[in-house]
Amino acid sequence: MAGGQGQSEREDKVALELTEEIFQSMEVGMAFRDYSGRISSMDFHRTSSYLVTASDDESIRLYDVATGTCLKTINSKKYGVDLVCFTSDPTTVIYSSKNGWDESLRLLSLHDNKYLRYFKGHHDRVVSLSLCSRKECFISGSLDRTVLLWDQRAEKCQGLLRVQGRPATAYDDQGLVFAIAFGGYVRLFDARKYDKGPFEIFSVGGDISDANVVKFSNDGRLMLLTTMDGHIHVLDSFRGTLLSTYNVKPVSSTSTLEASFSPEGMFVISGSGDGSVYAWSVRSGKEVASWMSTETEPPVIKWAPGSLMFVTGSSELSFWIPDLSKLGAYAGRK
Repeated sequence: MAGGQGQSEREDKVALELTEEIFQSMEVGMAFRDYSGRISSMDFHRTSSYLVTASDDESIRLYDVATGTCLKTINSKKYGVDLVCFTSDPTTVIYSSKNGWDESLRLLSLHDNKYLRYFKGHHDRVVSLSLCSRKECFISGSLDRTVLLWDQRAEKCQGLLRVQGRPATAYDDQGLVFAIAFGGYVRLFDARKYDKGPFEIFSVGGDISDANVVKFSNDGRLMLLTTMDGHIHVLDSFRGTLLSTYNVKPVSSTSTLEASFSPEGMFVISGSGDGSVYAWSVRSGKEVASWMSTETEPPVIKWAPGSLMFVTGSSELSFWIPDLSKLGAYAGRK
């Protein structure tokens, strides 16, 4: 019971405190600059304070966000590493290899650096990876124009869906529905009856450039889709209505434009093709903050669950937190 109470208190705290003013005060509170390549992917564990990153320097790194420490670095020199996701266990991750001669996905124990399973089936780079929160399932989308459905306990894929383009995939928070985006449309599937085809197909306003990432808000009511042309579309996930489109600099075909909802879905943060970071209000559709950069590629960007913090990964890993001293209303509170 205590755990549940803590959870709701934490969510209340974020809902109460995350305002435009807070956003505008956010700055890098801590950074790890010891990478020798760009960060290609990162993921927060749902229930622990762990963060995992994957980098072009062929490392997988595990951080404890609560203490601000790097707990472990594992090198994947042979296969390289591109995308990485936690399983339900904070010491186990699934990652995609970078080196083209082997397109497999791997289940890796960070605890003892052992491969627990290989998932073979794709024939080109994996560009999307999403894990189901409720079951041991995950989906992967590849430039080979397939989306494969997997069970973590089996080496062979459990299902295959063909797509016409680069696919972006995501499970909703409940793990009941997944989305596949490509070619200007988002298709929604029932996770238990995906072989019947999509139950909804939503258009995203005529933007047919390559889909980069698709995500659901925590409450499942909203979806976002980013595309190579530098558009971030926000849709109502029940009606398919396009609520707003935010525009940033386009990205190259080798980069991925990533965006993320804040925990209660009120704001969207995103990278940009020129390396900058932007934040918008979902309600007003207006930009609320932006941070320029000396980088020239979009950072990967994730909001920390239940926290007033987001993280960006570029040639370094940066933790963004509010500077409360900048906020008039908070200055007197300690």
